[in-house]
Amino acid sequence: MLANSFFLAPLRTAVLLGVAWGTSLLVAPAAQAQSFAKGADVGWLQQMEATGYVFYNEQGVAQDCFQILKDKGINSIRLRVFVNPSDDKASGHCSPAEVVAMAKRATGLGFRVMIDFHYSDTWADPGKQAKPAAWASHTFAQLLTDVYDHTQQTMSLLKAAGVTPEWVQVGNEIPGGLLWPEGSTANFGQLSQLLNQGYAAVKAVSPTSKVIIHLDRGNDNALYRTFFDQHVRNGGKFDVIGMSYYPYWLKQDYTASIANLQANLLDMTTRYPGKEVVVAEVGGDYTLVQNTFDMLVAVQKAVRAVPAGKGLGVFYWEPEGAKSWSGYQLNAWADDGKPSPALNAFRAPAAAPAAKAPAQPAKAKAHKR
Repeated sequence: MLANSFFLAPLRTAVLLGVAWGTSLLVAPAAQAQSFAKGADVGWLQQMEATGYVFYNEQGVAQDCFQILKDKGINSIRLRVFVNPSDDKASGHCSPAEVVAMAKRATGLGFRVMIDFHYSDTWADPGKQAKPAAWASHTFAQLLTDVYDHTQQTMSLLKAAGVTPEWVQVGNEIPGGLLWPEGSTANFGQLSQLLNQGYAAVKAVSPTSKVIIHLDRGNDNALYRTFFDQHVRNGGKFDVIGMSYYPYWLKQDYTASIANLQANLLDMTTRYPGKEVVVAEVGGDYTLVQNTFDMLVAVQKAVRAVPAGKGLGVFYWEPEGAKSWSGYQLNAWADDGKPSPALNAFRAPAAAPAAKAPAQPAKAKAHKR
């Protein structure tokens, strides 16, 4: 999320992670270990390849990025969908057809797939939820049809390509709603109707896909209670609560908020019986290798600690999005084109130590979008 998208509330002081949980991942039961999603959002990958970026494995050999991620323990891929995107390399593409091609490729390599509908022509996040240009003048009734049709058509394309997404997000980081102003949280009844249209379209094509509603600031329990209480009161449907967690944008170390993230994960599955949780986005400064590694270990532990296997997994947002190509500070790729040792946190069954990266000069803060 953008730094200026946050409306920060005072955070409770957390117990230091090293005292609270130790330094290694909890070993989950075998069944949970097999199903736990260790994911990467790779929406930029198609264009990185198209523009000639070369990925190297740890040995310095050029290799398919998917294989490099797989060797790091990644077993799931997340892909965003824009409605009618531009050809901008970093803020466009991700059309339904392009996403289907990437999802088919990922599935063919054994990855599980999450699809993330933005319901916009470009980035949707807490600070911006612009309607697609083609929907700009539509009435609320028409928007309900738009959401259903776009979702149903994209899901049908995936099905025709042999892809069954395990998870599908309806909306991306929507604490303030989507398709503003009609779908703003100021019009929560309408927002719930729009989200239910997305839910219904997913289930019509792929009944087994779990539908996620995704907010930012996973450490902010009050935000989640307020949003989901209203959605439930309005007859809102969902299977999974998705969270973003970016200590970098909170302007504090993860040790100050990780306990609040864990508490929120636990509260959501208790407060809304039958629902599951996933950290759909996480990331750390790529120059702070050990800190990002430690944070990823802690986040996985927090999600795995949710009882009854209701903590589904953790997805790193654009680990492959090298700073030289994207300008994005929270990637997990070194300047030499190799994966960051921080990604070793995803290796099963327990995290291996992160190798220290060579010291680098401090980088200017970059925005995610």
